[in-house]
Amino acid sequence: MDRMPPTGVTMRPLLRTLPEGTELWRCHQHMYGPESFNPNRAHPYFGGSRFDATEQDPYPFLYAALDPVTALSEVLLRSVDFEDRTAVRLIPWAQASRYRLSVLRTTRELSLIELSTAEGLAAVWQDSWLVDSESGDYPKTRYWVRLMREHAAEAHGLVWESKRCRPRSALQLFGDRCGDEPLVADTARGLPLDSPEGLAEANRLLNPLRAVISSPWPD
Repeated sequence: MDRMPPTGVTMRPLLRTLPEGTELWRCHQHMYGPESFNPNRAHPYFGGSRFDATEQDPYPFLYAALDPVTALSEVLLRSVDFEDRTAVRLIPWAQASRYRLSVLRTTRELSLIELSTAEGLAAVWQDSWLVDSESGDYPKTRYWVRLMREHAAEAHGLVWESKRCRPRSALQLFGDRCGDEPLVADTARGLPLDSPEGLAEANRLLNPLRAVISSPWPD
């Protein structure tokens, strides 16, 4: 719903509870720790992702998912087309090798603004535009995060239906509201995508989506 929000009325977002101990998956660049929140702020009009923080509402944030396939898809399947001859989406090794798939667990109960249902979207005066719009609308979707945070001070983040892995959930956590060390990494289960083992497992997970990361190693 690409329009100005109503005025003179209080927004009452619906909240979904993530219990303590919930398993999260995160696909992130090697240079960042699994539990580290992104402190960067998106430009008001250019670049950035759908729900990044801005100078108007600066806070550290972390994107994750409730399963590994969604975590990989949200990062690696952006604007990747199906090849003509194979009908497979080919992800370049040079891109994927910069990432690691990590497993996290929540250390406390977290409340997320529910954007996965029509009811949840309606509660924030929105429809599927908010979670499905293309990158040209991201300055506007980032504005709506600011608005939701203003009206739901108790919320620790957002959860929505992944555009690239329906009907599974993607989420964002607000680093300024989650308290100290809200996540702990299960380092034994992490997958570096620049290793043969990590690449093989990632490709196994992506196979049902007709996607594959190219390999620098001979078969």
